[in-house]
Amino acid sequence: MNAQGIETHHMASARTDAVGTRLTAPRNGLATAALTLGVTGLLTSVVFVGGPLAVLGLILGIAALMTARRTGAGRGKAVTALVTSALAIVVSGLVVVCVVWYANRTQECYRPDSFHQYTQCVRQHLDGGRPASSHR
Repeated sequence: MNAQGIETHHMASARTDAVGTRLTAPRNGLATAALTLGVTGLLTSVVFVGGPLAVLGLILGIAALMTARRTGAGRGKAVTALVTSALAIVVSGLVVVCVVWYANRTQECYRPDSFHQYTQCVRQHLDGGRPASSHR
C-alpha cells in the first residue's frame, strides 16, 4: 500500500491505470515479422529460398528498428532480425558462388549415359584433369 492507502501491484508485462483498466505494453509487430523472416531465411539459405526471404527480413528489420526508436518496443527483435537477415544473405551468396563454380568446373559432365559416368567425369574435372583411375 502507498501513502494514500491505495494498494499497488507491479507487473512486468502489463499495468493498470487509475480506473483499473489494464494497459498492455507496446508491441512491435514489424520486429516479430522481421525476426521470423530473418531466421527462416537463415535456415533456408542453403536452398536459395533464404536469400529473398532475408531481403524482406532486412527491409522489415530496418522499419522495425525505426519503429522501436519511436515507441521503445521491439529493439532487440529488430536488431536480431537485421543480423540473421544479413547472415542469410551472405550464406545464400556463398551458396550461389559455390554452385556456379561447381557448374563451371563440371559442365562437360551434364550429358552422361549413366550416373557412374557422371561421377567419374565430375571427379576427373574437380581433381584438375587427372584420370579417375589415379585415385585407386
